Parts: sequence; C-alpha cells; structure tokens
Amino acid sequence: MSATNSEAPPPAPAAGLRVLSVLLGIFMFAMGWSKTAWLASSASLTDELWGWHEYAPAVSQWYLETIAIPGAPLFARLVLLGELACGTALMLGLGVRLAALVSLLMVLNFHFAMGVLFQAAYLTNGYGLPVVAGLTALAWGGGGLPYSLNRRG
Repeated sequence: MSATNSEAPPPAPAAGLRVLSVLLGIFMFAMGWSKTAWLASSASLTDELWGWHEYAPAVSQWYLETIAIPGAPLFARLVLLGELACGTALMLGLGVRLAALVSLLMVLNFHFAMGVLFQAAYLTNGYGLPVVAGLTALAWGGGGLPYSLNRRG
C-alpha cells in the first residue's frame, strides 16, 4: 500500500447532497433575482397576495389579511434578500443547513399563503414536494458536504 497525498473521494450520498445544494441554490437565487423590483416597491407583491386571497382557503385568507398583506413592504425586501442570500449560500456550500432551513421556511410560507398546501395538486406541482423535499434533506443532512467553501455546513 503506497501513501498518496490525494484525498479519498467523498461518499456518494454526501456528493449527491452537494449537487442538490448547488441546484437548489441556483433555483433560490433565480427566484430572488426575479423579484429584484421588490426592492424599490412592494406593489407587485401586494397585488400577488391579493390575487391569492380570492382563491385561498379561510386559514390562508386570514394569514394574508392579518400578516402578509400588511407586512408586504417589509416582506418584499426580506424575501428578495433572503432568496438571494440563501441561494448563494447553497451554491457555495456556506452554512448549507441554515440556508436550507431558511429557504424551506420561505417556500412553505408562500405555499401556505397561496393555499396550495391544501390542494391535492400540490403533490404533482414541481415547485411543491420536490423543492420541499430537497430543502428538508439539506436542512437535515447538509452539514460538512464535500466541495463546499464551508465544510461545517
């Protein structure tokens, strides 16, 4: 057996989670980038929230009326910055578990506000379970992934 300076390749599950982290990071960053206008004005977010209100179940309507719509000026900026920051962190491998958890909470918040969590179609929505499952996997097991700038996760 000869000594070498090269490291052993990372285990396949860890490398797979790293790929998932990069791809979900690109997704989150792109979602944030699409909202850059929200930095200047929350009007489009407010309009979107009122549009969801019409078709949302009662619990989501209550949430929209009492929390989301009144807080839209603040939330517009927080969501934009949160998606950009979390997307960047996931792509680079910096604080993957925390970035995935924050991303998961943002995604679930939007899904709850839209009312889609309460529809059977949620099970086949590409923005639904695949994103929630991927972020949950990273929040749970995304620490110390290979090829990350921060191996502590």
